Amino acid sequence: MEITKNQTKKFFIYARKSTDSEDRQVRSIGDQLSELRELASKENIEVVDVLVEKQTAKIPGRPIFSEMLKRIEQGEAMGILAWHPDRLARNSVDGGQIIYLVDTGVIQEMKFPTFWFDPTPQGKFMLSIAFGQSKYYVDNLSENIKRGHRQKLKNGIWPQKAPLGYLNDTEKKIIYIDKEKSPFIKKTFEAYASGNHTLKNLRKIINGLGLVGKKGKMLSVSNYQNMLKNPIYYGVIRYNGELYNGKHNPIITKKLFDEVQEVMTRKSKPRKDEKMKFFLYRGFFKCGECGFTITADKKIKKSGKEYIYYYCTKKNPHHKCKQNIFTKEEKISSQIKTELQKVSLPDDCSDWMIKELKKEKIQSNQSSDFFAQKVKKELSKLDEKLEKLMTAYLENVLSLAEYQESKNILVNQKQILKDKISSFERKSNNRFELAINFIKTSKQAKIIALQKNPERIRDFLKKIGSNFQIQNQNISFLPRGAWQIVVNSGLGALRAPFAERSSAHNSSEILNFKKMRREWDSNPRYA
Repeated sequence: MEITKNQTKKFFIYARKSTDSEDRQVRSIGDQLSELRELASKENIEVVDVLVEKQTAKIPGRPIFSEMLKRIEQGEAMGILAWHPDRLARNSVDGGQIIYLVDTGVIQEMKFPTFWFDPTPQGKFMLSIAFGQSKYYVDNLSENIKRGHRQKLKNGIWPQKAPLGYLNDTEKKIIYIDKEKSPFIKKTFEAYASGNHTLKNLRKIINGLGLVGKKGKMLSVSNYQNMLKNPIYYGVIRYNGELYNGKHNPIITKKLFDEVQEVMTRKSKPRKDEKMKFFLYRGFFKCGECGFTITADKKIKKSGKEYIYYYCTKKNPHHKCKQNIFTKEEKISSQIKTELQKVSLPDDCSDWMIKELKKEKIQSNQSSDFFAQKVKKELSKLDEKLEKLMTAYLENVLSLAEYQESKNILVNQKQILKDKISSFERKSNNRFELAINFIKTSKQAKIIALQKNPERIRDFLKKIGSNFQIQNQNISFLPRGAWQIVVNSGLGALRAPFAERSSAHNSSEILNFKKMRREWDSNPRYA
């Protein structure tokens, strides 16, 4: 396209600014357009169109930029007005395309308020240098940001905007617990770990309590799912598939997090959508002979009275079950009440045990230093292993995948030890209270058994035992934890008042109680 002296030159004005960090110091779109229009007036340039793009130029594919080049090839304009070459390209593809169009004469001129350009070999060389510098700046900045992130992660610091439940400390460059929203986060994990809620139901409940996202919007089901899978809430940072021990305070324990993952895995398994009638003990018991599920049904007598009975499904292909007797629901309930009374401690015995515990609590002044030092040594060993692992990776002994896999295992082991220290410190302070609360609960077993609330009785039985079976119309189960200790001690079967029992009985109680205390101390989880 030949241009005469008096002919007006036709140009496109192109202005661009993205939200990326490399563009933070770049002048605003308005400032760019103001300078470019002023330059067009000075140079007697006719502006065919003003094109504004708010997108990064790090990668090819900007729609407005591509459309501008296409229109130039169609002859709508001969050149481009831009604030600087880096507004046109920050990648080698777009930069190369512009230089090629200059080489072929499609782009005859380009004007910049901050950069000189002529379509000469020297001008094209300087332009290619400008594009190269722009690309180098982006690449270098990106690498610096990644390096900064890696260093922060190594130091246990979350490198980005704080997740829900945490806030950013802009001065210390760390995250800290959001006292307003963190209780909702903890309640979310606790509620889901119970197994009684779907994600949809959980969303409805927690959103109803007032939890909202960073922008004040209600959280979606996927938001809750991502939250429940995020290890940051128990103190571990997951970044690009790699785990790091965080220095921020956790909102939940790893134990609670693991429980949530188990429930989520269980709920993800497909289930049959069945509309089943409610039966109090259906799915609760197994057949004592073949191990298959005890199911339930309802029958109506000629008198019109209906009753519920339970029987074995007999679906075990490897065992011909001979349990042909049906067990009425009333009989099961009666037997459960009897079993609950067996684990119920008499009032006088309970009061005496609580008194002894309180004495021991006053006299006890055991230190947890030995345990803490032992765990700290283990933590120190794990730190050494992590350091050696990193050295092995840097020396190309391990691949990145091998390094990350091994590191993730060690990071989780560290978190488990940290949880142990935290848990031990809590339990060393309240182990007596836990034992006392257990004894008080045991006193309530008899009271619950005498109530006319079959669902509460069933739930209490589930709390104290496992492996529930029915065989020959008789129920059986295994008491769990401290309840097994009570059964083994024989204290639960004593019903005569303490004063009326023989001295041999009382001596036996003391011995049994001391044995129970030793078992509780060696297995704090019992309480």
